[in-house]
Amino acid sequence: MMTAGLLMNTIQHWPVFMEVKDLLTLVPPLVGLKGNLEMTLASRLSTAANTGQMDDPREQHGVISSNLALIQVQATVVGFLAPLAALLLGALSTGELDFEKVKLLCASSVITAFLAAFALGMLMVCIVIGARKLGVNPDNIATPIAASLGDLITLSILAFFSSFFYKHKAEQQSTSGLECSDTGTVSVSALGPAPYHPGSCLPPPIFNSMGDSQSSYSRYLTPLVCIGLMALTPVWVLIARKNPPIVKILKFGWFPIILAMVISSFGGLILNKTISKEQYKGMAIFTPIICGVGGNLVAIQTSRISTYLHMWSTPGVLPLWMKKFWPNPCSTFCTSEINSMSARVLLFLVIPGHLIFLYVIYLVEGHLVPNSKTFVVFYLLAGLIQVTILLYLAEVMVRLTWHQALDPDNHCIPYLTGLGDLLGTGLLALCFLISWLLSEAELDGILEPASGPP
Repeated sequence: MMTAGLLMNTIQHWPVFMEVKDLLTLVPPLVGLKGNLEMTLASRLSTAANTGQMDDPREQHGVISSNLALIQVQATVVGFLAPLAALLLGALSTGELDFEKVKLLCASSVITAFLAAFALGMLMVCIVIGARKLGVNPDNIATPIAASLGDLITLSILAFFSSFFYKHKAEQQSTSGLECSDTGTVSVSALGPAPYHPGSCLPPPIFNSMGDSQSSYSRYLTPLVCIGLMALTPVWVLIARKNPPIVKILKFGWFPIILAMVISSFGGLILNKTISKEQYKGMAIFTPIICGVGGNLVAIQTSRISTYLHMWSTPGVLPLWMKKFWPNPCSTFCTSEINSMSARVLLFLVIPGHLIFLYVIYLVEGHLVPNSKTFVVFYLLAGLIQVTILLYLAEVMVRLTWHQALDPDNHCIPYLTGLGDLLGTGLLALCFLISWLLSEAELDGILEPASGPP
């Protein structure tokens, strides 16, 4: 998560992210796919392993292949819908919509979701099988690894392919014959065109004049990427349909991941509007960390409660001690019941975990983040509030979904990680704003006496 934060801080200054601002809005929903897909997959596989469904080799192969095919279907569809949501939110806030940006965003999003889902899906399968053979509970290790590596892998793929498509269009623009009377042919930088200045010989930004000089290959590259990956969807559906429980998810499991994507998109809008402002300096580094920690911990708790219910109850029937849909918060954190004990342990991990991340960030990129004690206190408080809310909602949502005979592994984790992204981004922006306002007030208090009469 910390590496993802440092990567995010670097790529926000790349030309493609500077010009196509909606890419920043796209980051939380795409990174949030780890909660919608990979962490849900890890939770399903962990539950299957703990309940003995993967002990037989033939049954194990069927469970794995159908689950991997399912997340490829989900990743492709959500990867196509996420940029549309980001563009809609961007258009509502700016009143502008550029078709060339639509193509770049859709192609970057679909290929990122597809490749990240495949890589992380294979990794989750290896981890769950390995943990089962070693006698370790996969619930405790699969979802945290999915959360941590998911951020870094997804951001890396998104940055690479969005820059590739951007660079490709820039190179096509540079070969259109534009010349400068003094220096010859206009050159284009590695990641995009040089900044445009009215009256100069440089071409305007590539998204402002995509003329007929572009070749057909350039014009149709991004649509072909989208169409090619979407065309594979029927193949994944045929593989997934071999497992009856997966067929049910294919038919009725879309609402949670799409709604979670929309919720995460609002977190992306907050990031988009704050990341370039001076008072929010360092926002890019901390966003993947606070969102990752919250999503990580709540996914572990949700997976553990789900496994507990699968082992000791039947869908639609809650145990006697879990009959209340809206439990007292004290019973969620302060009793001797096994799920309450795990919630306490996870809550106690928040402050030490964030302190470690803060220490390393200050060592590596201390000049880019606030160095006041006020910010640290508010940041730790924000992390604690976020995880407390998420752990309580996990208890509530698992009970509600289980009572309705729905699998919490498929329906709860997407909602909770989406809410974690929105809560984390919103609370983090509030931390930066409060810290900046207090520092400004303190500075004014120092300057006023100095400017007064002697």
